[in-house]
Amino acid sequence: MADADDVRRLALALPHVEEIDSDGFDFRVGGKGFVWSYPERLPGQPRRIRTDIAVLYVGDEAEKQALLLGEPDKFFTTPGYDGFPLVMLRLAEVGEGRLAELVTDAWRMRAPHDLASDLT
Repeated sequence: MADADDVRRLALALPHVEEIDSDGFDFRVGGKGFVWSYPERLPGQPRRIRTDIAVLYVGDEAEKQALLLGEPDKFFTTPGYDGFPLVMLRLAEVGEGRLAELVTDAWRMRAPHDLASDLT
């Protein structure tokens, strides 16, 4: 079972990562976000930052659909994310190893080529 502290530790272990000041967590590489806290928006309520849910960059719609259909207990999306290569991950549903894989993959897809080669 993973949590926000695991996301922070894993993201900050990657090269050239910048943490953006936020109410939750928000990590970027080369100025591009790759994992952040889910800003839940419910009708008639103010936005709520959910640190138990991570938004992950996944690269393309095919990967997004594969995760959503293959592991619906872990991944979901909302209409506000339609057309974007992003999924929401319920952190409590994954172990640290799987989270490390997902965060690292998101970093690789967002890192500029000259920075991506720094990952060992």
